Amino acid sequence: MDLGYYPGCSLQQSSSLYDLQNRLIFNNIGINLKEIDDWNCCGATSAGKTDDFLAIAMPARNIGIASAQGIKEMVIPCSACYSRTLVAKNYLESNQEIKTQINSDLARKINGDVKISSILEVLLSALENGSFAEKFTKKLSLLKPVCYYGCMMTRFPFDVPVPDDIENPQGMEKVLDAVGVHAIDWNYKTACCGASAAVNDPETAMNLMAKIMKDAVERGANCMIVTCPMCQLNLDAHQDTFCKQNGIDERMPIFFITEVLGMAMNLGIKELQIDRHFIKGEQLFEELEEK
Repeated sequence: MDLGYYPGCSLQQSSSLYDLQNRLIFNNIGINLKEIDDWNCCGATSAGKTDDFLAIAMPARNIGIASAQGIKEMVIPCSACYSRTLVAKNYLESNQEIKTQINSDLARKINGDVKISSILEVLLSALENGSFAEKFTKKLSLLKPVCYYGCMMTRFPFDVPVPDDIENPQGMEKVLDAVGVHAIDWNYKTACCGASAAVNDPETAMNLMAKIMKDAVERGANCMIVTCPMCQLNLDAHQDTFCKQNGIDERMPIFFITEVLGMAMNLGIKELQIDRHFIKGEQLFEELEEK
């Protein structure tokens, strides 16, 4: 099965391991990710804060490229890219004047109906098709994760068709249950980590991340699982800082869901590049292997 794929900027730079993991995991469950040609940045935070038109036009160009390639569904692992593209698609569907204006400047027009899917939507669809669990042979039942969705998967500027409960999403929990990993329920699964405020307002961002970490620790978690590269980077790279500032002694790895799935597929730590994290997650997997 072929599926359109938009990696976005983060997966080509700071979170390139997430791109590698997506390609490995999807290939192993029979899905060929077909990266769209000549894609551009979706605009993410910057366009949304500075120019409403660009915030729509930048992801619109990518939709046009996918449409021209005959792609019917495009998966976007990055939560920010997914949010921006889904919002743009739905805005254009209800604003023909803006769609015509944008199309007039595009070499590849927005013509077909391209479904915009998150990584969790595609994984859940594979789970429902019944060809999912058999690929995961290694038991990771000693993992005690909390699933952290962040705000980009659950907060949108207007109503958009999302398949999960935005107040208490369960997509990650369902995928993990299918491979024998049972997540701990907690209060901060949709809290904001501060996102780009870690750069321009670090005090606020560190306080937000500390609250998330404290609740995860109090619940007895030994790791956090995410789908958003910004959330992963913030909570991983800044963990020592916000923990020291807020008297938190514990540290925990921040895993992409693809890392847990990869380990459950019996792929190696090096192959998945789990050893690239600031908070060393490979140690937890090694400890679990010894027990």
